[in-house]
Amino acid sequence: MDSQTSQSSQASQSPHTFQVDLRGLVDLLSHHLYSSPRVYLRELLQNAVDAITARTAEQPDAPARVRLYAEGGTLRVEDSGVGLTEADVHNLLATIGRSSKRSDPGGIQEARSEFLGQFGIGLLACFVVAERIRVVSRSARTPDAPPVEWTAADDGSYTVRTLPGEARPEPGTTVHLVARPGAAEWLTEERVLALARDFGSLLPYDVRVGDEAVTDLPAPWNRPYPSPATRRVALQRHCHDLFGFTPLDSIDLDVPLAGIRGVAYVLPSSVSPAQRASHRVHLKGMLLTERAEQLLPDWAFFVRCVLDTDSLRPTASRESLYEDETLAAVREALGERIRSWLTGLAAGDPERLAAFLSVHHLGVKSLARHDKEMLRTMLPWLPFETTDGQLSLEEFAGRHPVVHFTRTVEEFRQVAPIASAQGVGVVNGGYTYDSELIEALPSVRPGTAVSELDADTVTAHLDTVDPAEELALAAFLGAARAKLDPLGCDVVLRAFHPLSVPALHLDDRAARHEQARADAEEQADDLWAGILGSLRGSAPRARLVLNHLNPLIRKISSLDDPELIGTATESLYGQALLMAQRPLRPADSALLNRAFIGLLEWATHSDPTEPTEDGRR
Repeated sequence: MDSQTSQSSQASQSPHTFQVDLRGLVDLLSHHLYSSPRVYLRELLQNAVDAITARTAEQPDAPARVRLYAEGGTLRVEDSGVGLTEADVHNLLATIGRSSKRSDPGGIQEARSEFLGQFGIGLLACFVVAERIRVVSRSARTPDAPPVEWTAADDGSYTVRTLPGEARPEPGTTVHLVARPGAAEWLTEERVLALARDFGSLLPYDVRVGDEAVTDLPAPWNRPYPSPATRRVALQRHCHDLFGFTPLDSIDLDVPLAGIRGVAYVLPSSVSPAQRASHRVHLKGMLLTERAEQLLPDWAFFVRCVLDTDSLRPTASRESLYEDETLAAVREALGERIRSWLTGLAAGDPERLAAFLSVHHLGVKSLARHDKEMLRTMLPWLPFETTDGQLSLEEFAGRHPVVHFTRTVEEFRQVAPIASAQGVGVVNGGYTYDSELIEALPSVRPGTAVSELDADTVTAHLDTVDPAEELALAAFLGAARAKLDPLGCDVVLRAFHPLSVPALHLDDRAARHEQARADAEEQADDLWAGILGSLRGSAPRARLVLNHLNPLIRKISSLDDPELIGTATESLYGQALLMAQRPLRPADSALLNRAFIGLLEWATHSDPTEPTEDGRR
């Protein structure tokens, strides 16, 4: 009984072989692993190139050529590679997932690093466009072995047979594809030539479609040119053909330790830093991807790259790069090349640097905020909006003892004309990265004083009004303050230029936060009102600064009617808010509407001493 139980247990644990639905696997490849059916040609080229690499490792003088012939919905690909025996066919072509590079049947492991493929799914990808694949191959390692034919259908069936010697007199492999219904366009000569040139233009072997050459070596960035100007023009043409734009400049990307050689093209127009850059990466000459997003540091969004590498690892689909330590090191090294190009321009070609910064200053600012050396190098060149016009921080700091700045564009637009008229220099720190760079200024320019501009600073630079005159206007100021007190705003009287500005609304972030808290407390229930009340701060309130030099303010301050003074004050407050481009709270919107209606009523109010239409007074 125990023996039977043991035998039954052993039987239940015996291994089973996975059954693979080839149709389902093809659907998986075409709709999930690969982005487009076009990759079938890359797989064919890759297999051919790997076969040639394997043969030349043993026979350096062997021919190295690939020929493609497309006609009538069929494609024939011939290579002079290492070829296969019948045993190789059963072992490699008929076993999904096995790679000839991993199995290393010929003992040429030392050549493995030269292979393009690493995942052994090569020919299977061809079923994305073909319903039948036929492979005829003759081994270069076993010259006496007869040619062998492997024929497979997309239903998972295949046949293998040997052929007479004349069927394939020379070593190598020929792959025949027959298009599946609806996919014949992928096997036309025009499409095959375009795909072959796109994928294989940098391959190290002689590749042709019919009589048309595919390879175009050396690469444009490696070719000798009569002069630097000639090279620049040639690279501009290459960039236009590849990416569709004429670059501002080109940057050589040469990292010998990582086996990388290529070029980065500087975009001629600005782009958003959030836009993901797409770069073209060739792996040992074969185009791996044209949408490599993680190749460069995020700050280098102003360039597009094309390069060839033999060190980076592809993902399973061979359409993107595997994120590992090697890629991280390459990304840092390529970023250093771009950084060196920028410092070189700063040192020797200021005109080209100025042209570049006029378009891409945002990218350089992004880099400079994390790199003190870059900030120090770019300090004389990076443009900032200031009350003195567009200036670099270096030039602005040389003009003003204190570098005042605002954190928002609205604050700058509010105070810039006033501060400028009072001789106070202000930098607009409201644009991306600007406030961070301004605050970092003392670290690269010792002794520089940097201060955020607040309401107190602006008010302190405005001229005070003669005490006697201000005392005479006490009733007017009291009525104005009473009107704006519910809005959390004080009223002060100053004299400042330009005369055309009747009133100025000043606050800072602390005052805005306190106002937001107060508004929330007013609308909250008892529980939350108590909590928000406990958070009440001592931040200064916003203030409406009335310009005593402005003629309109002088007229309003001479009014005797408290209601009219209140309406006029509300109008000045609303106009100052709009000029400062502040977001309006519901209370502010209601005030503007009330003030507008009130002014209309006063403008149309009739004199009580005048007779009415019926003659009565």
